[in-house]
Amino acid sequence: MRSVVLIGLIWLSVPGPSAAQKPVGQEHVYRKTESRELKLYVVSPVDWKAEDRRPAILFFHHGSWIVGGPTQFNEQGKYLATRGMVAIQVDYRLLDRNTNDPPIPCIEDARSSLRWVRANSEKLGIDPNRIASGGGSAGGHLAAFLGMMDGFDAPGDDTTISARSNVMILYDPAFDNGPGKWGHQRVKERYKEMSPFYNVGPKQPPSLIIVGEKDGIIPPKTVLAFAEAMKQAGNRCDAIVYPGKPHDFHNWNAAKPNPDYYETLERVDRFLISLGWLTGEPTIKMPSK
Repeated sequence: MRSVVLIGLIWLSVPGPSAAQKPVGQEHVYRKTESRELKLYVVSPVDWKAEDRRPAILFFHHGSWIVGGPTQFNEQGKYLATRGMVAIQVDYRLLDRNTNDPPIPCIEDARSSLRWVRANSEKLGIDPNRIASGGGSAGGHLAAFLGMMDGFDAPGDDTTISARSNVMILYDPAFDNGPGKWGHQRVKERYKEMSPFYNVGPKQPPSLIIVGEKDGIIPPKTVLAFAEAMKQAGNRCDAIVYPGKPHDFHNWNAAKPNPDYYETLERVDRFLISLGWLTGEPTIKMPSK
């Protein structure tokens, strides 16, 4: 089993957003905790109007539940806004790397953020029935939890508002936390309460999963087994395995254009087109040399 430290080193070693990046979009406080205010960042299309009822996506960043911030999907969010969506990145509380505490605060915050967005959908110009959850790695776990599971409501949340997403966009999601799998040292015997992999059922949202063949955190065979279980339960689940690619291979790279960023984002676009959430052809293009 990989240790928390090793997982952190893996995360830090892959190409990703610069630490100097800042979140993009309009800042909103969605929850106040004892430790701090929690914010989310909203990027709207240029022709946005408050009376719109646009599809939206909430992105949750990677980082093993212990590091990172709401910048991983800056570029994906900006692109999807050009295609007509409202794109949102969520800041959530992180765990202490020196403990083995379970990711309950992360799950609470993810659910609170989606409830806040749905409750404020009229102000944000969002269709409350077309809200996707998206994320990478540990953030993919949170995105999958929102689509598939209930529980771990934050104190004070209005539980009459659904915290379930309507679509899932999952980049190398760490959604199997069972024995011997990533994150088990934190969830321990409660893995079935917190791990989407063990909670497949009927009437769960359409999902797109993107993973690299050489991913050392979420093995492709786990993703394919999950996708098959989803299909057997009557759900749509498109799982794409990229040959030879490692964990986090799809990230934006400001220093050098990453072809995988463009290719995977086009796949996301086409998946959303297939659901009727976007129209026309994708406009994402790899910059010419």
